[in-house]
Amino acid sequence: MLELKNISFKIKALDSDEEITILDNISFSVEPGKILIITGPNGSGKSTLAKIIMGIEKPTSGKILLDGVDITNLSITERAKMGIGYAFQQPPIFKGVTVEKLLQLASGTDLSEELCCEYLSKVGLCSREYLKRDLDSSLSGGELKRIEIASLMARNSKLSIYDEPEAGIDLWSFSMLVDTFTNFKKNNEQSIVIISHQERIIDLADNLMIISNGKIQNIGTKEEILPLLEGGMKNCLCHMKEVALTNESKDD
Repeated sequence: MLELKNISFKIKALDSDEEITILDNISFSVEPGKILIITGPNGSGKSTLAKIIMGIEKPTSGKILLDGVDITNLSITERAKMGIGYAFQQPPIFKGVTVEKLLQLASGTDLSEELCCEYLSKVGLCSREYLKRDLDSSLSGGELKRIEIASLMARNSKLSIYDEPEAGIDLWSFSMLVDTFTNFKKNNEQSIVIISHQERIIDLADNLMIISNGKIQNIGTKEEILPLLEGGMKNCLCHMKEVALTNESKDD
């Protein structure tokens, strides 16, 4: 189980010694086999929170526990070895590494071509075409995003963190991605944290958390929190969804 206790994150302003609070006293937990969806306005601290869980950023105060072990000061590598995986909003490029090799490295085993193809198919890629391709600038942003998600699935992490997995993905692939998350929910003991504005992804939540201005505004079961998205917040999210889908259709 993942537990965050009183996590805060502050940075210094560029033009003064003033501290800016990005996250303010965040506490929540994610149980094994559960999906937590984190949503809220842009700039509310969602991506920063995801990076803190992975160890990319270090909290100013508070503790992070994984299965009762304090991982607050552990490195990204140490957290990865403990079973935490992370999918970036903007996936990195690895020159000289093929898609097939990335999937094998992610899984830690010599995956067969058939299994590599299966993971790629889950994110809507024509697998045979992509296996031998290098992870370089010849791939579009949407393709890189889907390949990274496939690699995280191949890793079979204890806890997987997806930062806006819908970004840069066309509608057909997005539908396949939703189906994949649905299957995780049915058959997997893996915990998943997803940052998203998409209603179809939000609907997969076991628990739903709304962040605004660096603070948790509401957290609870989907049935408890989803009605609170009615009105202004839901309209905001729907607008974000329409913009995202418009951008997705341009990517491929």
